[in-house]
Amino acid sequence: MLHPGQTAINAATRLCAIFGSPVRHSASPAMHNAAFAELGLNWRYVACEVRPENLREALAGARAMGLAGLNLTVPHKLLAVPLMDELHETAKFWGSVNTIRFEGRKPGGPWLPLAEFDREPPAETRSHGFNTDAEGLSISLSEDLGVELPGAKVLLLGAGGAGRTAALKLAESQVAELFLVNRTASKTEEIAAEIRQRWPRVKVVVGYPRGRVNLVVNATSLGLKPEDPSPLDEKAFPLTQAEAVYDMVYKPAETKLLAAAKAADCRTASGLGMLVWQGAVAFMIWTGKQPPVAIMRNAAEHSVYAR
Repeated sequence: MLHPGQTAINAATRLCAIFGSPVRHSASPAMHNAAFAELGLNWRYVACEVRPENLREALAGARAMGLAGLNLTVPHKLLAVPLMDELHETAKFWGSVNTIRFEGRKPGGPWLPLAEFDREPPAETRSHGFNTDAEGLSISLSEDLGVELPGAKVLLLGAGGAGRTAALKLAESQVAELFLVNRTASKTEEIAAEIRQRWPRVKVVVGYPRGRVNLVVNATSLGLKPEDPSPLDEKAFPLTQAEAVYDMVYKPAETKLLAAAKAADCRTASGLGMLVWQGAVAFMIWTGKQPPVAIMRNAAEHSVYAR
């Protein structure tokens, strides 16, 4: 079914995709296809299940096929960093890649987005990795929860690609205290050491806090599946000690963590806002056009809540 204003797929249609494992929950296709239609772009966005051991080949295939760009989700954001031909300053600063723009150039010319090569394919191509997660998280925490990060006490669950980016963004935002919890302690210790070096004024602790916090953030993938346990050990940290809880998982709309947080009278928000804002920045990176954020949010909400 075509969106209003959307043309049928033809030989000139530009493709973007999201790679992940799992990926069937993703609202990104609905969100981006609605945005392409709103601006009258002959583009499409699809979701591809890509296991981590196949990521290198999948990236090479996308590049060879002339895709305009990619998003990466669990578990690819850290794995992709050494696989990029070029890293944007955002990917270097936050240490992970969630957005890729494929670029090309004619002999001796500048590197340009593949979207600018309408007729003849470029002589050379490359992958250019970006990170839009950090900006998306910051905007969503402010808009959806009203959280002021400077001076806040935050408990962060998870130390994978999303967790690492979140930890660094929270530290860069000058939270007062940051508590890091992860199933694999060594990953948490690495992030803590990096934060202590880069932002020495931020107090970073590995483990659960003993007192109250302003914010709990789940950056794990626990909650995507109905059988998943909560990422939070409530025996170690009761939710009654938290003012607000943010779950980066946005589908289902209410995870076990968010349900428990509501029962404990916490302010809550899912990661839908982060999805929208990181996607809006990615949209601009690929197309060079201002993203229709309201349209993207409506499409994402319909994808998550209408089922």
